[in-house]
Amino acid sequence: MSFYNFRLFFYSLLLAGWFISCQEKEQSFVLEYPDYFPKPVYGFDNNPLTREGFILGRELFFDPILSADNSISCETCHAQAHSFADHNLTFSTGINNQTGLRNSPAIINAAWQPSFMWDGGVNHIEVMPFAPITNPIEMAEDFNNLIRELNEHPRYPQMFREAFGNPEINSQKILYALAQYMSVLVSKDSKYDKVRTGNADFTEDEGAGYTLFKNHCAQCHAEPLFSDFSYRNNGLADVNGDTGRGRITLDPEDNFTFKVPTLRNISLTYPYMHDGRFRNLRQVLDHYSEGITAHHNTDPSILKSGKNGMNFSETEKQELESFLRTLTDYTFISNPHFSN
Repeated sequence: MSFYNFRLFFYSLLLAGWFISCQEKEQSFVLEYPDYFPKPVYGFDNNPLTREGFILGRELFFDPILSADNSISCETCHAQAHSFADHNLTFSTGINNQTGLRNSPAIINAAWQPSFMWDGGVNHIEVMPFAPITNPIEMAEDFNNLIRELNEHPRYPQMFREAFGNPEINSQKILYALAQYMSVLVSKDSKYDKVRTGNADFTEDEGAGYTLFKNHCAQCHAEPLFSDFSYRNNGLADVNGDTGRGRITLDPEDNFTFKVPTLRNISLTYPYMHDGRFRNLRQVLDHYSEGITAHHNTDPSILKSGKNGMNFSETEKQELESFLRTLTDYTFISNPHFSN
């Protein structure tokens, strides 16, 4: 083989290796989840998941440029340390320190959710960020202004080019990038998951709590996502006139029904309920045990023998709380790939 042919052959191998490496890099960036999870609702059909799209979405999520006065970001109300829920606040806080109407829910395993918000007012993950970005008491931003700011930014035009093939910035690409980032926020490494895969064992209290959970709670908080994502009246007393799902459907049967939240990382997402009325897990368990308010549409699964709750003993409450804490995913809240 001549030196020229050898050199050409050598460069061909290098090029082939580079091409294969790039292919592997692209192929390795997929939505990863355990085999006992169901298939995600969101399939990325019109928004293929890419490393560059995820990185752009992450940058936008943490950037206060999304708010009208550049003072708050998505992360302001959805902090990683709290499983992308609020910082121990009853209600969300918008620009100019405006108080929101509800507690900010956790952004977790979003690709499995068919609808969003406590009342289900948003039915697609690609549209979901539009609501808080434009809400006048949240981020209060106008997309035309946001697009102008992003175009004038020193980094964003190139990031949009890398994510979508050209530097044009529009509302669809902004929402696509945010959807890619939020979809990758998958919690799957709690003690519960380790027990499920045979890599850990429950303590006696945790095991007893798991049995209680399956008998009393799993109808709404179905495994493995720990929600069926339905809308139910869970017996809360009306204190502020928030009619929940009824506000969207205008059906009286939906009044005071709210989305069943996931219980994954529940120990981190306090305060609890749509209005943040409960400060800790014990208060939540007290509510379901003996604090249910009966409405015409209170979910029958939480009413036992006409009583105002499930009547757990103090021991049972402790066991349930022990189990619920096994749903905490410390890998999820410390994952550097989720942080900006």
